[in-house]
Amino acid sequence: MLGWHAARRSWRRSFRPRARRRPRLKSLKARIRILIGFPPGGGYDLYGRLVARHFGKQLPGQPNVIPQNMPGAGSVLVANHLAHVAARDGTVLGTFASGVPAVPLLTPDQAKFDGRELTWIGSANTETQLDYMWHTAPVKTLADAMRTEAIIGATGPGAATVDFPLMVKAILGFKYKLVLGYKGSAEIDLAMERGEVHGVGGLTWTSVSTTNAAWLRDKKINIIGQYGQTKHPDLPDVPLVIDLAKTPADRQALTLVFARQEMGRPFAAPPALGAERTALLRRAFAATMTDGDFLADAKKGQLPILPLDGETMQRMVGELYATPPAVIERVRNILAAPAAAKN
Repeated sequence: MLGWHAARRSWRRSFRPRARRRPRLKSLKARIRILIGFPPGGGYDLYGRLVARHFGKQLPGQPNVIPQNMPGAGSVLVANHLAHVAARDGTVLGTFASGVPAVPLLTPDQAKFDGRELTWIGSANTETQLDYMWHTAPVKTLADAMRTEAIIGATGPGAATVDFPLMVKAILGFKYKLVLGYKGSAEIDLAMERGEVHGVGGLTWTSVSTTNAAWLRDKKINIIGQYGQTKHPDLPDVPLVIDLAKTPADRQALTLVFARQEMGRPFAAPPALGAERTALLRRAFAATMTDGDFLADAKKGQLPILPLDGETMQRMVGELYATPPAVIERVRNILAAPAAAKN
């Protein structure tokens, strides 16, 4: 039987694109596709279609850009497709869950790609996940969370509502007791109102500030921490959870999971596009992010835009892959056992 690494090499060879001449830049007058790793209607679909409507006019020849949904394996299917099937000529891009770049490290059986080899074009938004409690909860601050038990509503493994609380429970000693199985944030919100749970350990500021705006206004919830590497511009007084890390290894472990927020709405292309074509796509993406029509369209759709450039994303993914193996194994063990949070 082939070993895992040998089997993976065999798999990759079987999907390696045939050698082809890279089209001249002016050939971008042809159609471009943006593959979206989720079904129509969700946040990633909305951002993917928003970019598709405006990206083409920033490219030579102003090609048509067609969004195409390709759901599967939590959107990992799109990353696998970019790595092994899609044409390497700049005519196929993809967008997928922000956690996908770390999938080859944390759940390698799902991933048939190396995140360092993908060509990162940019991210349309930097998401900031929050830790917040109902106003009557006994936990009012991060210091309280380390000494007082709080019941946290959660969905299922892989979601921020599960992964983030598991990480801070295991590494920072938060006294969190997770209640899993809620279908989404709306159900968790109802559970907070009914007193079934005290709070949520991983929901974006975008969601909180839009769907729960009345709660913020009426001080029904208390935001005790944010999970980003830097503070969100709207939340300058809310402390960073990661600053509680006691050792470099603790910080590396938390970063491996929290980094998905910085790449909140990622866009990537296949490997080996060449420097000229990579620069062309990155410039076009950056220009799209500041285009007046694009920003007006985003505002109309209530889609926040806080972009990240492709060069920075490429560096960040490289840093994730430089995480020491012992740290990666530690994180795998924490995330693989959500039932432990019930103990």
